[in-house]
Amino acid sequence: MAGRVQVVPPEPGDVLVAGVGMSAGGPVEPPGHEPAPEPLPQPEKAPEKKRKSRAARVVVGCVGAVAVLAGGATAYVLVSGGEESRKNNEPRADAPVAGWAVRAGRDMRAMAVVQYDGALRGEAGQSARLRLKVTRSGAATGRLSLGGRQFDVVTVGGDTYIKADTAFWRRYGTDSAHPENYAGRWSKAPESMPGLDVANVLAPESIARALVKASGKASLENVGGTPVYRVKTPKADYLVTRSAPYRLLRVQVAGNGDPALSVTRLTQPAPVFTELRPRVAALVGAADPSVRFRAGKLTFLNCNENVSGCTVSVPATMTVPESGPVPQGARAALRATITADGRTLGSCTGSGAVPANRSLVLRCTVRSAGWRAWMRQARDTPGEHAYEAQARVVGQALTAGEVGRLLARLDRERAALAPARRTTPSAGASAAVSPTGRS
Repeated sequence: MAGRVQVVPPEPGDVLVAGVGMSAGGPVEPPGHEPAPEPLPQPEKAPEKKRKSRAARVVVGCVGAVAVLAGGATAYVLVSGGEESRKNNEPRADAPVAGWAVRAGRDMRAMAVVQYDGALRGEAGQSARLRLKVTRSGAATGRLSLGGRQFDVVTVGGDTYIKADTAFWRRYGTDSAHPENYAGRWSKAPESMPGLDVANVLAPESIARALVKASGKASLENVGGTPVYRVKTPKADYLVTRSAPYRLLRVQVAGNGDPALSVTRLTQPAPVFTELRPRVAALVGAADPSVRFRAGKLTFLNCNENVSGCTVSVPATMTVPESGPVPQGARAALRATITADGRTLGSCTGSGAVPANRSLVLRCTVRSAGWRAWMRQARDTPGEHAYEAQARVVGQALTAGEVGRLLARLDRERAALAPARRTTPSAGASAAVSPTGRS
């Protein structure tokens, strides 16, 4: 009921094990479809000086701490011009725009993994270097080098996450007063970090579609002595060689300074998936700095003389975003640590969906060996024995269930790259796949 504080006990899919023995309760071308006719050839124009509006910004500087990448799953459908359509619409025999675009798109679709390298420069002159390996669907793994420090980066499900230190979050996160909430663990990348709309700009499938769709706007240029087509789109420019096999040479991303990323074809996708999968698996409970909370008074439940565990309860209210409806899928995560006699007895985490009234109560239970041993000793020793807890509430980006679905999608993509087996399984045979991907 609106106005009431919702109590969210820990649930199996929401509780992360931070202590020992924690409570578990606490492209295809569509067959039979012809594309729309390509636009009639237009007189060649001088290259545009600058686009007025560009999306998918790449910036370095202290702006807002929100998700760098937007958008959800990408529909992997590529519409290409048919042979007859190309014959009717080619502007001239020596410049078969539709023909080279389709061939370049096919080349991109054949890529299982592509690597991008580039230097990114932001508003205050800060520079960063990015190396990113992107799969056909837009999942990515890589590293960001910034100020002499290196941070791991992973993109999955349309969002980018980074594992950075306290100094990074103090400088680039808007919640600079509490960088410890995000440091040393996977967290959604802040907007001020150099970021890319990977799924829609750098994924081979997306590039293939963009080349065909915007090929009529291509201009002719020379890059380092190599003749190229420059295909302009709202989010990026794609530079494709003008000679067969019409390969992607560079991507110039729309954003601050229009940074250019060089392209390297990777012929061995297996190492990329081997690095990518454990990073995605580690995203369970990743923090989301785009939503923040004010925590209320911490209380203990069923702790005194309870050897089996101690439950921590904390009310919380969403404070960021400050107004408007609760963002879809917004979650709050509680992280609590119990200490006594100067040592840590155990930790626990729990999470819950944020209701429409923005207020909820989060709980988690410490069932660690440290707590059990300390409580037994306290019960057997006369006198007072004090214990205390520290807790913080942060936004949560992904639950265990959501990460499981992302892993399943990643495994399907990897399996599709494996050569078909010629042997036929015996009747009744089956194979079980563990969460680590091993059978």
